[in-house]
Amino acid sequence: MSRTVRTRPDGSGRALSEAYDTALLDLDGVVYAGGSAIAYAVESLGTARAGGMHLAYVTNNALRTPDTVAAHLTALGIPTVAGDVITSAQAVARLISEQLPAGARVLVIGGEGLRVALRERGLEPVESADDDPAAVVQGFGGPDLPWGRFAEASYAIARGVPWYASNTDLTIPSARGIAPGNGAAVQVVRIATGAEPQVAGKPLPPMHRETILRTGAERPLVIGDRLDTDIEGAFNGEVDSLLVLTGVTDGAQLLAAPPQHRPTYVDADLRGMLTGQPEVVEAGAGFRCGGWTATAGAERLELDGEGEALDGLRALCAAAWTAAGEGSCELDGGKALARLGL
Repeated sequence: MSRTVRTRPDGSGRALSEAYDTALLDLDGVVYAGGSAIAYAVESLGTARAGGMHLAYVTNNALRTPDTVAAHLTALGIPTVAGDVITSAQAVARLISEQLPAGARVLVIGGEGLRVALRERGLEPVESADDDPAAVVQGFGGPDLPWGRFAEASYAIARGVPWYASNTDLTIPSARGIAPGNGAAVQVVRIATGAEPQVAGKPLPPMHRETILRTGAERPLVIGDRLDTDIEGAFNGEVDSLLVLTGVTDGAQLLAAPPQHRPTYVDADLRGMLTGQPEVVEAGAGFRCGGWTATAGAERLELDGEGEALDGLRALCAAAWTAAGEGSCELDGGKALARLGL
């Protein structure tokens, strides 16, 4: 590995909203879940924006258009325009437009977000494998996407048409829990065809490039809830990241994270944008953060002390990631996490 292996969360003496010029925010699990705002999100984003931080919303969900997303955020109390929203539909449409001639027909398996993004790039969305498409693009179509759409994609791909996917997130947060995401739908077509799509969304470079092109960010901070998309995308783009624990990632997954899934900072929710981040320091054979000290024992992670639970989690991350090196930590951290209520 050419990059330095992260062995502990970083500290910051300045509020993150002051240290970085642009927040690249995931939406599902970070700003809202199931359409409703997550606790503290509206107030935190408003404060960060008032302090001069540019807010951009970067989502792997290709279903909705930027206009629709912006209207939703505005209705939640987060004033947003379409230009502040970057979607995996836009990233995959650019990728296709760079490989196909203008006006090419593209079979759409997904929602309106894909159709709008394709038209923006001078491509023609079509609905059937019999419409002579030059490519197939698949994105999240929501819970009501008919099963027959997967068959339509399979027919075209079997004829040798190239296949693109907006993203491969296996799950998506909802108000009722975790639901299947576009990656699950992609897997259906993969099984039927034996083919592999070109993928544009997080954590892959096309999405990062689309985001930088549209935002002009110079000191971006990626903020997300998923290790395998948001945090890995920041790693691939060589920018800093903040993991918030309001979505799919729990403490055990964080402790086991390999290097490409280790965030720069960890916090409970978007209030972490507005504060500095505590430093994690070496303490004998272990690591200390706040009132907690964590060490890696022979078979499990040990935690001693008291104070803020997140400080304990940060200390545990340092012990786990140091023990794991370039791999994933296999030490049992269950007892320590239970003590922290995580």
